[in-house]
Amino acid sequence: MGEVRTLAVQAERHLLRWRTRRGHGTAMRYLDELAAALAPQGWRFVRFYRREEFPVPVPLLWVHARATKDVGIVVSVLAVPGRAWAYHDAQRGRHGYLCLCGDTETAAAQIDRLLKHRLFPATW
Repeated sequence: MGEVRTLAVQAERHLLRWRTRRGHGTAMRYLDELAAALAPQGWRFVRFYRREEFPVPVPLLWVHARATKDVGIVVSVLAVPGRAWAYHDAQRGRHGYLCLCGDTETAAAQIDRLLKHRLFPATW
């Protein structure tokens, strides 16, 4: 029974990886929505979307402070179970789950709070 479960977990991982790589346009759309939600709060963005220019398998959005580029977060969009998509901290991969993509305002608030804490560690 354990072998069947192991095979099912491996199959799900492969399927999620495949959906993530095939969903380049979907990921770009969700990252653009996130950038639009964060822009009024004063954050800056660098988009790493073009495959020819940036050899990464998924689109990335670097969100950073206006005054400094030392403090920021790189956000990716990955497929998750249930035919959904979620924002992730790209440095942590699937362990860096932030929020489901359908809830852009919550994701923007969470990223805003995280970056403010990194800028001003006493504010949490």
